[in-house]
Amino acid sequence: MHDPVPRLPSLLEAVLSVGTDLELRATLQHIVDAAAELTEARYAALDMTDPGRDGLTGIRTAERPEPPEPPESTESPKPPELPELPELVVPIHVDDEVFGDLRLAGKRDGPFTDEDEQLVRVLATQAGIAIGNARLYETARQRERWIEGAAAVTTALLSGESAADALMTVAERARRLAEASAGVILQPTEDGGMEIVTASTLDDPGDIVGVVIEPGSPVLEQLLGGEPVFIDDTATDPRMTTRVRHRFGPSMMLPLQAGGRLLGTLALPRRRGGRPYTAVERLLATQFASQAALALVHAEAQHSRERLAVYEDRDRIARDLHDLVVQRLFATGMMLESTQRRSAGTGDTDKDVHAMLGHAVDELQSTVQEVRTAIFALQQPPADAPTTFRGKVLREAAGAGAVLGFQPSTRFTGAVENRLAEPVAGRLLTALRRALTAASRRAGASRVEITVDVTAPLPDGRPGVRLTVFDDGGAGNGHTEGGGAEGGAGTTVTWQSPL
Repeated sequence: MHDPVPRLPSLLEAVLSVGTDLELRATLQHIVDAAAELTEARYAALDMTDPGRDGLTGIRTAERPEPPEPPESTESPKPPELPELPELVVPIHVDDEVFGDLRLAGKRDGPFTDEDEQLVRVLATQAGIAIGNARLYETARQRERWIEGAAAVTTALLSGESAADALMTVAERARRLAEASAGVILQPTEDGGMEIVTASTLDDPGDIVGVVIEPGSPVLEQLLGGEPVFIDDTATDPRMTTRVRHRFGPSMMLPLQAGGRLLGTLALPRRRGGRPYTAVERLLATQFASQAALALVHAEAQHSRERLAVYEDRDRIARDLHDLVVQRLFATGMMLESTQRRSAGTGDTDKDVHAMLGHAVDELQSTVQEVRTAIFALQQPPADAPTTFRGKVLREAAGAGAVLGFQPSTRFTGAVENRLAEPVAGRLLTALRRALTAASRRAGASRVEITVDVTAPLPDGRPGVRLTVFDDGGAGNGHTEGGGAEGGAGTTVTWQSPL
């Protein structure tokens, strides 16, 4: 019998080594290596009772020695067999469950002793604690990654992505979190099947998008019913009928469902032969799919509210346009009619008539400008931020209208899109914001007029742009930034710059 005391330092070193790493696979490898070194075994392995739970296969050190070559014989050769080696088998318990068996074979100086078994059992006890800690750490890390992924998806979806981009965001993020070879989203078809509408893969997903699960498929009833489906091997599972099934192995098919509404299914297949999904991974992926579905519904509702706001704004623009055009055209018509009567009956000079007709023409031109501006605003896509200079000016005017309680009038003179470029356009928008903010603070303002003119030369003759913002709130002498000002009732802010 060997005295275990001389091996006590080795045992302590082995016990300490199995707890040095919190990663589960590394911890298991430490256990196997420590057991082999402690007992001087040429072969050590850890056979897990339920390898699918942690997504790991058996952990081993050096393999068993190869069998000797069989002697030549005229008889049919028999399959080679490994030599029988004395084994030491010690179970490892984790939380009152048998995690697996630690197997040792091929002791270098003879059979295993009782002291060997006693040392390995001490090591196995410490190994059970280390495995439990590693499991907790791995579960916490996985949970943290999935929670962060769900939060990132929610933020991205609520930032204004289109429907197609939103689905790709969900598929891409889920694929990475699950370490899958593809992230696929299926949606119901009109004939009762399901079709792949979005796919995120490491390779070209072109031949995956459009694949249909036909009605009658055994898995379809579960998917359309909003039930998760877990598959050990997609290539061989009889429930799978798609033409791309042969590429994949373990898979999860998770419902994207919120508020009783099924938006689709998120499928996360791994490559054929890939490690199976653990129970923790299945739970976290299912929770991620529920969170993503909720974010998709909220993003859709947000987009609907934005579209509704745009449509309401368009109705308001249409009403304002109607009132403005009718009033101006009616007033201009009366002016022309009065001019005609005066010219015929009172003998006014041609100069007076010319001045009144000129004023009438100016009013008609102003009306045309208002109509063109309104039409331009109505043509903007509901969910898109303006990219043109006209659109940006109209956006500033609309924002001021929300504060003022009425919509400012906006006019453009000249080819503003062609002649006005950065950085002048940016400085003009800044001046416009300041002027509109000042107008909103003046009491009694009921009218604000914005004019952008790229045909007005500077005092030194250079081509320039002039911004004029007039409001009728109070009486002022005007304010000028970079140019002159116009006086009169109300306040006029003028800003100008070389083009």
